[in-house]
Amino acid sequence: MPEEKTAAPQVEDMDISRMPALAERQIVQGIVVRVDSDGVLVDVGAKSEGFISPKELSARGDVVEGIAVGDRIDVYVLKVEGDEGNILLSKKRADLALAWDRIQRAFETGTVLHAMVVDKVKGGLVVDLGMRGFVPGSHVDLSQAKGRQFDTLVGQSLPLKVIEVDRPKGRVILSHKNAVAVERAKARESVLTSLEEGQVREGVVRRLADFGAFVDLGGIDGLLPISEMSWTYIKHPSEVVRRGQHINVAVLKIDRAAGRISLGLKHILPDPWQHLGETYRPGQTVSGKVVRTVASGAFVRLTEVDAFIPISELAEKRVQKVQDVLEVGQTVEALVTEIRPDERRMILSLRRLARERERARVKDYIGAQSDERRVTIGDIAGELLRQVVTAPAAGASERTQESAPSPDAAPPRPVPADGPSAGGPSD
Repeated sequence: MPEEKTAAPQVEDMDISRMPALAERQIVQGIVVRVDSDGVLVDVGAKSEGFISPKELSARGDVVEGIAVGDRIDVYVLKVEGDEGNILLSKKRADLALAWDRIQRAFETGTVLHAMVVDKVKGGLVVDLGMRGFVPGSHVDLSQAKGRQFDTLVGQSLPLKVIEVDRPKGRVILSHKNAVAVERAKARESVLTSLEEGQVREGVVRRLADFGAFVDLGGIDGLLPISEMSWTYIKHPSEVVRRGQHINVAVLKIDRAAGRISLGLKHILPDPWQHLGETYRPGQTVSGKVVRTVASGAFVRLTEVDAFIPISELAEKRVQKVQDVLEVGQTVEALVTEIRPDERRMILSLRRLARERERARVKDYIGAQSDERRVTIGDIAGELLRQVVTAPAAGASERTQESAPSPDAAPPRPVPADGPSAGGPSD
């Protein structure tokens, strides 16, 4: 039968009393047996306990912090005074030596370390790795820092990658940006694998641009285009979202090869076009504000949707530029000519509204004129009767006036009975 392999004993299960003899400059493990103001006694498996003075306890000289009776700790053997002599130990130097080893391994393998930021200095940040580490300002990722200030990172634990180790000089240089990039790549791959089109995910708005907003979905950023933010036209994403805001978005499209994700916000909001027919109908006069002009027409905001006025419907005469008739911010009244909810499109017309109103004015005018000049059958009959009654009297009066002599005329001469002589009067 093949020989059975025995598992190596764990450090926690080792019998300290069977450990080999101590040697100076050696790092061993022991158990804390006493803690007081004078120092710490540690059982390291020798005939006598080892002693850690307060100044050798930690880099900060703290006697009590983080150490209690029964703790198993690593210690550095400073001095062994004979078989029965005192054993001087240092926890501080053991921690430092182990920290160097850990940093060296992380540097060689590219492992990401985590360390607390303890101070902000000129040019970068100081971190505690069990020893002092420095993160240059150019290697600090401030994308998630409050106010994008170094000060806000003090007291936080950051992921770090070792980019330089100089043990003789005691120098360790680290990069926060590189570590963040590594962690994001892992998270990106995980999130990208779990995403499906049509899902609704919570994300955080990381950055705004004129064309949209970048939303962090937990390791990978998706683009929320400005056209997918609202059912109505918006000029800038800041009208809808703000940096750092938590929002729910719909996953519209995923390009796994390119790592691109397209998101939508309006798709999880009520669609006003579905019930538009309950509020608006063709032939209705509506009022709204011009929110945008394009070469082909103008968009008018009507409470929940934006309707469109084609340039051909702006006026009866030919319009060269929309701006010659309308300007952004202007309030206008227009006639609804078409509603196409499936296409999310409503067409308005200024020209047809003006024509309808002109027809109404003409009709009202004609009606008013007819009211002023209206003649009834009774009026016509009365007028004819009056003309019949007054006609004879008027004729007689005219004839009398024609036969009467003129006041200025000479009186007529008398005519003889025999008549006038042909030869004239006698002598």
